[in-house]
Amino acid sequence: MPGSPSTPEHSTPKRVAYFIVGLIVALTGGLGNGLVTANLLNLQGSLGAYAYQMQWLPAAYVMTIVSMNLLLVKFRQQFGLRLFTEFFLVLYALVTFAHLYANTLPSAIAVRAAHGMVGGALGVLGLYYTLQAFPARHRLKGVVLGLGFAQLALPLARIFTSELLQIGEWHGLYLFELGLTLLALGCVLALKLPPGDRVQTFELLDFLTFILFAPGVALLCAVLAQGRTAWWMEAEWVGVCLACSIVLIAASLAIEHNRARPLLNTRWLTTGKIAKLFLSVLLFRVVLSESTGAVGFLQALGLNTDQMQNLFIVVLLGSVAGLVVSALTINPATIHRSLMFALLLIALGALIDAHATSQTRPVNMYLSQFLLAFGGTYFLGPTMVAGMGAVIAEPRNLVSFSVMFTMTQNLGGLLGSAIVGTIQTAREKYHSSYLVEHLTMLDPQVAARVQSGAASYGSVLGDPVLRSAQGVARLGAIATREANVLAYNDVFLMIAGVAIATLLWMLVSQSWTRITTGARRLVGPVRDAQTAMAIVPITNSEPSNDRQ
Repeated sequence: MPGSPSTPEHSTPKRVAYFIVGLIVALTGGLGNGLVTANLLNLQGSLGAYAYQMQWLPAAYVMTIVSMNLLLVKFRQQFGLRLFTEFFLVLYALVTFAHLYANTLPSAIAVRAAHGMVGGALGVLGLYYTLQAFPARHRLKGVVLGLGFAQLALPLARIFTSELLQIGEWHGLYLFELGLTLLALGCVLALKLPPGDRVQTFELLDFLTFILFAPGVALLCAVLAQGRTAWWMEAEWVGVCLACSIVLIAASLAIEHNRARPLLNTRWLTTGKIAKLFLSVLLFRVVLSESTGAVGFLQALGLNTDQMQNLFIVVLLGSVAGLVVSALTINPATIHRSLMFALLLIALGALIDAHATSQTRPVNMYLSQFLLAFGGTYFLGPTMVAGMGAVIAEPRNLVSFSVMFTMTQNLGGLLGSAIVGTIQTAREKYHSSYLVEHLTMLDPQVAARVQSGAASYGSVLGDPVLRSAQGVARLGAIATREANVLAYNDVFLMIAGVAIATLLWMLVSQSWTRITTGARRLVGPVRDAQTAMAIVPITNSEPSNDRQ
């Protein structure tokens, strides 16, 4: 298709080179956001910001990466791959260099937004390089691997960023990202993609759609990122932003719905098959937020990143295993089975985590997080292949598919985090009120626990009243911890329920499709036979006397 490289035959060494460059470029695009996401707490101190303010960093990235896909596909088609590749990698290097001077929160948010503009381009570029490494008969495997490489960025970032922070604090992260970007730029300049076709694609109405769609998505991202912190029903600006977002996005879709050559083909996106596909991906992203919840759960128990290193290694191994198995078993005829298998693994992992206690440690979550990581990378390739089949049938829908796929991936992640955070907060308040309600000094066990806590301060506090107050505060902290544990268990159970419900929905939908398809196949021959019976007497009748 226009904007994509041609796929000539390559020698084996050159295929290996393309594969390595594809891996480097894809990881470069994903690690930038992964490094920030994995180190929000550390960056909070460096930037002198509050915890809720740090949520603007991942939100700014999603704001731009979603909306820029409207224009990136057409940019590639009109100006060619070479300009696309070199321009966006150089821009990425400049943005990464700007990270070194982002000493305030506003400048860091601006840099993250610029990063999102070019991050999406690198994901596509990594996919194109990976595809060059595979012959035609194995190109679907290249699609799975090219998409999955970027998914390895976050577990990788969690594994080694502690050492980078020890070397150069937050500058160490950005220097590493800059070095990786320059390495990717050198690789791309040394090994260029084969040329592709170029066509005139941009129209004036494209920019009007972008002007409406981009701020609408940005406001929606702001709501999802900050709603659970400011709280949905208490902060007036959350409701105003959500209302404005709906108006802007609806206006952009209204323009596209009535265009002869739309940027977003709303009629195609609302067909049953495509709508179900994107709804499935969105639900996948929501249930995969369980891995984020597991990290939050362990942090609530007082563990830091260094104490979870082995868990992140297990997650990385699970991600790689899911990616490899998906590439080896990819089959367009069994896409739904692959998606349902991934959902089953995710549901099983979430159910295992739903039995966590305050004594749970990372070693107890190895199996569940391996299953979740495996399912998370296993489902991505089949989903992309299912959608690309429809795009190949109608190439003009490439922009629509690209935008919707990016939206479901990135906005789905924000939505999942918002749902997990909201439910966890609400359930923690519920469990906390229930536990505290039964803590009374009239209970001998409670009184003994307070005295035990007060006794531990005997060597530093001489005043018995202060010691008793510290004992009460210590018991309250324990109650809060247990309330958090129960709340996270509720979250994990909810995620398992969503995964199982999605699995059942896909199973029923697939069964209904088979039943209706079989009915059409049976009705078709009957109608043909009836038509033939109606025609045969006429064609085989004896000639009339007049004709004789």
